[in-house]
Amino acid sequence: MNTKLVLPFLILGIVFTSCNDKKADVSYSKKSSLKPSKELSPLEKSIKTGKVIYKDMCVTCHLDNGKGVPKAFPPLANSDYLKDNQEESILGLKNGMKGEIVVNGETYNSYMAPLGLGNDEIADVMNYINNSWGNDFGKMITEEEVTNLIKK
Repeated sequence: MNTKLVLPFLILGIVFTSCNDKKADVSYSKKSSLKPSKELSPLEKSIKTGKVIYKDMCVTCHLDNGKGVPKAFPPLANSDYLKDNQEESILGLKNGMKGEIVVNGETYNSYMAPLGLGNDEIADVMNYINNSWGNDFGKMITEEEVTNLIKK
């Protein structure tokens, strides 16, 4: 067999089979015609991010269910303190907390160290906490609101 004739046909065969495969185009067009998944609202995105931060930084004391540890760490779930003291809660995440607070009629006198969170992370954690375990504590908290509060 003449290799001078085979080589050009071999190269053409490789080029034609590797480029513009019609099956790939059809399958891609089917994928693109699927409905896109629902885009998350800004609050939903913040809650999702806040959940990750909560599980990393807060869950040890306040637990996965937000109920805290009796006599040691206050509950966040159905917390009257959290509901009525949003600004103090934000500042507590930024600066830490110490001294007595009363949550759902129970006195707590624990220490919470500053967590080193950025203002955006504080907003996300607050949005997660405010919208978890049956809590529905108002509007979305933004990074700008946290920044303005901390500057006071």
